[in-house]
Amino acid sequence: MRILLISTALAALAACSTVSEPQGGASMPLINSSGQTIGSVRAWQTAGGISFHVRASGLTHGVHGIHVHPIGRCDPPDFATAGMHWNPTNKQHGLNNPQGPHAGDMPNVTVAANGVLDQTVVLPNATMAQLLDADGSSIMIHANADDYVSQPAGNSGPKTACAVIGPAEVR
Repeated sequence: MRILLISTALAALAACSTVSEPQGGASMPLINSSGQTIGSVRAWQTAGGISFHVRASGLTHGVHGIHVHPIGRCDPPDFATAGMHWNPTNKQHGLNNPQGPHAGDMPNVTVAANGVLDQTVVLPNATMAQLLDADGSSIMIHANADDYVSQPAGNSGPKTACAVIGPAEVR
């Protein structure tokens, strides 16, 4: 009986210490270069920046760059309408660049062998108000890993998936 009580207490304590995502937050469809919805991106403000939870399928296995772009447009196939990386402070690209990073640079994400991405990534030192300007913003997944240094996009290759961050009329 004593072991059962201790086990139950430990399980309850572990459940309380589990960090979970908050309820709510904006959720945006994630589309591929063919314009098909392949998942979603949910965003919410945190003390350290903006968290994005990306859920998608049909992606290429491996490590991919992910960045915020300054325009809330995701026009396939190349998503060029989203602009370059969000960079209001005119820094160079790269989390490891001494003259960077862009404000829109984030750590790489990893797609599982089955093509599924289910990961939260944080855009540090940013606010939703900054991204929700008149033309919104977008979040972009690239074909390759970001090397965190190369200009202008970390040698991360073509844009393969995009989600609009902004009011419905921007989408």
